[in-house]
Amino acid sequence: MKQFIDTLKNIFSIEDLRKRIFLTLGLLFIYRLGCFVVLPGVDPISVSAQHGGAGGLFQIFDLFAGGAFSQASIFALGIMPYISTSIVMQLLTLAVPHFQKMQKEGESGRKKITQYTRYGTVVVGGFQAFAYISLLSNQMRVVSPNVNMVLFTIATIIILTAGTIFVMWLGEQIQERGLGNGTSLIIMANIISRLPASFWAEVKSRTTTGSGILFLVFEMVILALVILGTIMLIQAVRKVPLSYAKQMSGGNNAYTQRRGFLPLKVNVAGVMPIIFAQAFLFIPGTFVQLFPDSAASGFLRKLTDFTSLPHNILMFLMVVLFTYFYTALIMNPVQMADDLKRNNGFVPGVKPGANTAEYIDTVLSRITLPGSAFLGLIAIMPAFASMLGVNTQFAYFFGGTSLLILVAVVLDTMQQINSHLLSRHYDGLTKSGAKIRGRNLTTTDY
Repeated sequence: MKQFIDTLKNIFSIEDLRKRIFLTLGLLFIYRLGCFVVLPGVDPISVSAQHGGAGGLFQIFDLFAGGAFSQASIFALGIMPYISTSIVMQLLTLAVPHFQKMQKEGESGRKKITQYTRYGTVVVGGFQAFAYISLLSNQMRVVSPNVNMVLFTIATIIILTAGTIFVMWLGEQIQERGLGNGTSLIIMANIISRLPASFWAEVKSRTTTGSGILFLVFEMVILALVILGTIMLIQAVRKVPLSYAKQMSGGNNAYTQRRGFLPLKVNVAGVMPIIFAQAFLFIPGTFVQLFPDSAASGFLRKLTDFTSLPHNILMFLMVVLFTYFYTALIMNPVQMADDLKRNNGFVPGVKPGANTAEYIDTVLSRITLPGSAFLGLIAIMPAFASMLGVNTQFAYFFGGTSLLILVAVVLDTMQQINSHLLSRHYDGLTKSGAKIRGRNLTTTDY
């Protein structure tokens, strides 16, 4: 306990770190305040009485938005349009030569891609805002009867899109001047804000059904095991043995060799595959709101129901595929092999160059398979929890995106704080002062 208090004192004794923490908390506070500002033309009493009129996948959307979606807030769309656009841009950098060339231009190319992402966010935000208006008027029925629908539609699209842009700006400010990944911290703050109400709903459900506190304790044990497994998945590393050769000065071409390891993470992609999959599964829900009477609306509604079999099968497969995709996007075996060769390093028994790249690619593919399968299983665990009688709101915390984001963002933020402390010769957050492996650890030790 004393060491923990001393660590907190060290954290707040560093002026730069203290300013970053307070700035991050301040921007998150501003965002949370905006989540309670209701859209003009929407009846607040109807919103409070209904407490959210959308179900299925829209409940997950509401979880990401911290309740702003069901409360018809100006931040109802949250950060999801920006995430969806970022996913599309990352796909374009792999498939379109123009964007590939732009990505290789360094800082200038990155700025151009960021600018295109912002423009795309406006388009996606406007499209989702129009679908959300349909939800407000048809399903939630919270639009005031005396409102002119044409003016309401135009004004709401502008407000919701502007709200999304403002949330995106807050995330960028946290990223540049605060602490941690801004987008991830905003989503984490939203998820945490929904946890107390979800837990209380589960307690009331246990009391009503008569299953009692014993079943609730059993749920907490299962949740703790899932969290432990998630942490192990995020931090699991496969070490590939390496040899290093360095010529000795003035030693008749003599060489010294030492052994090392190339750490390859089992889950390089972190939480991104699930976020990718969720973003794509929001598309059917958007079309259902725009075309509720279409022939395909029945099947599309099943895809938006997180307890349905089609949704979970598609979710699992998409998570596995996106895990491989994001791993290929982050890890480049050819570049790693070239770096090893340039630094006189090699894998024992494997020729440098193309053979080493092929070997690293094979190892990555093999260790990514169990990692992606376990990630897919975590993604669909809320459905199993719901089938076992867990309250729908609380079931989202038994795996899925919510749990992975909470664990990954906490580890990532702790890693950044730990780096600040160690760089100023303070003890880290861990007892030994060792580094914490967050979800963004993709560096190698060569």
